[in-house]
Amino acid sequence: MITSLGPDEIFVFGSNASGAHGGGAARFAADNFGAVWGQAEGLQGRSYGIDTMSGLPTIAKQVATFLEFAAQHPELRFLVTEIGCGIAGYTPDQIAPYFADATQNVVLPDAFVSVLEGRP
Repeated sequence: MITSLGPDEIFVFGSNASGAHGGGAARFAADNFGAVWGQAEGLQGRSYGIDTMSGLPTIAKQVATFLEFAAQHPELRFLVTEIGCGIAGYTPDQIAPYFADATQNVVLPDAFVSVLEGRP
């Protein structure tokens, strides 16, 4: 569980299309890392939102956009939560493959790493 950030770290969380950060990691991002109410995606303070409530095609597109952003910002370290695996109801097996091409500055949760490495 991510509770604090280093100077160059960004908290990556799952959001909804309206950017209503009322619960889970989204609420934590709003309370602690500058997530903006009403902004569903992208960089927000020291956090980065990905809409996980609008279906897998939206998640795939937004993760790809996020990975491009992370690659363009090697000076930052992105700490990814288990996006989509809480309120959205997906499993790590469904979400982790979208992160297969993540750069070294993207830190994935253990459950995603296990899927990508083929571990149970």
